[in-house]
Amino acid sequence: MIKEHDRVALTEDMPEYGLKRGDMATVVMVHSIPGYELEFVTLDGETFAVISAFPHQVRAIGRREIAQARELEVA
Repeated sequence: MIKEHDRVALTEDMPEYGLKRGDMATVVMVHSIPGYELEFVTLDGETFAVISAFPHQVRAIGRREIAQARELEVA
């Protein structure tokens, strides 16, 4: 079960926000209607996006996973 302050990864691209499958976020709120408020932060600590997502759009991060960096595309 995903809860507040958990780290999660996207399960699909969200091009309207400049986000891609696998991008990691922190859950900042669990909505009463199934879903989450997510904060995406750059490696230097700047908030890039805060979005709402449905449960099928995120997954918990496993212990045997490794992070990968990518440059943000400039709009």
